[in-house]
This record gives sequence, C-alpha cells and structure tokens, in this order.
Amino acid sequence: MNAMDTRTTTAQLYLDGISVSFDGFRALNNLSLAVEPGEMRAIIGPNGAGKTTMMDVITGKTRPDEGDAVFEGNSDLTRLDETEIARLGIGRKFQKPTVFEMHSVEDNILLALKDDRSARAALLWRESAEQSRRINTLLDTIRLTSARHRLAGSLSHGQKQWLEIGMLLAQEPKLLLVDEPVAGMTDAETHQTAELLKEINRDKTVIVVEHDMTFVRELGVKVTCLHEGSVLAEGSIDQVSANERVVEVYLGR
Repeated sequence: MNAMDTRTTTAQLYLDGISVSFDGFRALNNLSLAVEPGEMRAIIGPNGAGKTTMMDVITGKTRPDEGDAVFEGNSDLTRLDETEIARLGIGRKFQKPTVFEMHSVEDNILLALKDDRSARAALLWRESAEQSRRINTLLDTIRLTSARHRLAGSLSHGQKQWLEIGMLLAQEPKLLLVDEPVAGMTDAETHQTAELLKEINRDKTVIVVEHDMTFVRELGVKVTCLHEGSVLAEGSIDQVSANERVVEVYLGR
C-alpha cells in the first residue's frame, strides 16, 4: 500500500479493490467502499452478494486475496488479527444475539465493560461511581433501564438485540458493524431500533447490513447495494431503489 492512497482519503474505513475467493467462488470481487467518520451507512443486497464476507474482512476474520482495508488512515486491517482489530475500536454485532441468559441485564453490561479482564472479577467487584454512571447511560440508550434486574434470558427477541448492542457499546468501539438488527422484530421494536441506531450514530460510525427496506428507509442514510461481491449502486434509498439493476437483482419487479 503506498502512503499516498492513505493520505488522500478522509475516510474512517477505506476498502479498495478487495477480492476474496473460497474454493474458486469469488465472494468479493474488487470491492471498494469508503465510510466517513461519524457516518451511518446501510448495506443491502441479495444473499450471496458478499455482505458477510465484507464484514469478515473488516474484522479480520477473513484475509482478502488482494486489496487494501485501512482504518483511520493508518491501520492496515489485512495485517491484524481479530483481537487487534477489536482493540482499534471496530465492534461487530452478529445477527443472532449472544447474551448471558442466566445473568441480569445489568450484569450483562457489567461483563462487557472495557476495563474488565475477567468476567468473575467483574461480578465480584464493587462498582465505582463512574462504572455505575456508564451502566445507567448504556441501559438508558438501549431502552432497558426498567428491565435492568431481569434475567437476560427472559427478554423478548428485540430486547435481547438491544442488550447485545449495549454490550458492544460498553467496549467503546469507534465503528459498529451491525448485522440484520431488526430480523424477527415487531414493527414497534423495528422503529425503536432505528431510533436507537440514530442515537448511537451521534458519536459513533455505524455500518448496518439489512434486508428490511422499510427500516433502511427509516434510517435515512446513504445506501450501498452489493451484488456478486462488488458495489452495484450507491446513494440515497430513493436513488438506489430507482436503479434498474438494483430492482432486477434485488428488489424484484
């Protein structure tokens, strides 16, 4: 990677010419994408378009065969492992929530807080005022203040998704990757999730991979449509929805 490329971009996340093949199948094919600091971006596209592989490259789970992946202008993500990338401030929420079901909502957040090295130490440890304040703020953000003492296992599907977003926020990422956050949610939960992500986006960069077009429209952000491992179209939801190729390969007639 030559220094000039990096210096000329203001992007917080910069993917350039990324290709990934699995057993001869090209999951990503010369994919380029730039996300600005503080931006929220929605990524759409049919199954097999490369959305998950793209997130795997960003988080260090998959090494690209070629191309550059740069975070904050100086960190080459293709040379770092998953732990190092998480430490840089890239957090990922998978589609299926993984919360500690037998712990309370509050303890789930406590276990996720950045300063704790061991889960056991976290639970035994007397919370400092600062810690309490952070937990309260996070519970407030994810709309679970009233459920703080409930067991995580007793939450609704939507609430578990919010709790997991809270656990991710506890680690203070700069960039959040969120995979299909509203799959399986009620309409009310879907609307609240849009509000929640907009709130998070006030001070964090967010990339949302989603199939629910109503939800994407509600986010009101720039949309990138992937197809066969590269960018097919990019723009507002109206621009992308009006693109004939997008309609053809993804949205249907």
